[in-house]
Amino acid sequence: MTQPHAAGECEMTLLVQADFDGELDAAQAAALAAHRAECAICREATVALDRVRHALRARAPYHRAPEALRARLTAQAAPPRIAFARAAVWRRAAASFIAGGAVAAAVMLAVVPQGTPGIADQVFAGHLRALEPGHLEDVLSTDQHTVKPWFDGKLDFAPPVKDLKAVGFPLEGGRLDYLAGRRVAAMVYGRAKHVIDLYAWPEAGADATPTVLERDGYTIVRWRQNGMALWAVSDVERDQLVDFARRWQATP
Repeated sequence: MTQPHAAGECEMTLLVQADFDGELDAAQAAALAAHRAECAICREATVALDRVRHALRARAPYHRAPEALRARLTAQAAPPRIAFARAAVWRRAAASFIAGGAVAAAVMLAVVPQGTPGIADQVFAGHLRALEPGHLEDVLSTDQHTVKPWFDGKLDFAPPVKDLKAVGFPLEGGRLDYLAGRRVAAMVYGRAKHVIDLYAWPEAGADATPTVLERDGYTIVRWRQNGMALWAVSDVERDQLVDFARRWQATP
């Protein structure tokens, strides 16, 4: 339940900024989303931050960073499983600088450029956030009959959990996330040493064949099937992620 607060103030507002910058884990983001649904102050804060981000994208000048600085940033050490993800984030941060201290800081925290409005950016950012240690799975299991029931009571829909181990994409677990303005299911699959996140939530409309997008060396494949929006994202080769989507579609 939302705690009472003084008019024009809310103790949760600072978390809105953290969520906007992708700093909250899935559980924290979900809790904030539930709070925001009841709190006009936090909803207004979210709208204001979104306006600033879009204004900066549209108007702020960009200047390419020196190659020496780019090289130093991308060479930062990271654990093997997330090295590629962190390197991509460093490359994006080093790729441009903006005149003015406050403006520079704000733009460095901006989400990747938009393709499909909003959702593709959220999927990409959610995947990078999940690759941080301890964020990948809320439930760790290779058994779909363990992962699927885990979502019961945590979502207002039953996500379609499938095990694709037989075709080279083993299920590794699942977690809650917050995308497209709602709580969603994230199923985690493996491919060699790569991670594939498959996000799912209800979406009305006819089934749609896979569409491929790209973000900073990552591939995103989206499709709709049986009333579900499905978004897969990974740093595996493009053809492999497309194959994952097709095999997932064909598996009962």
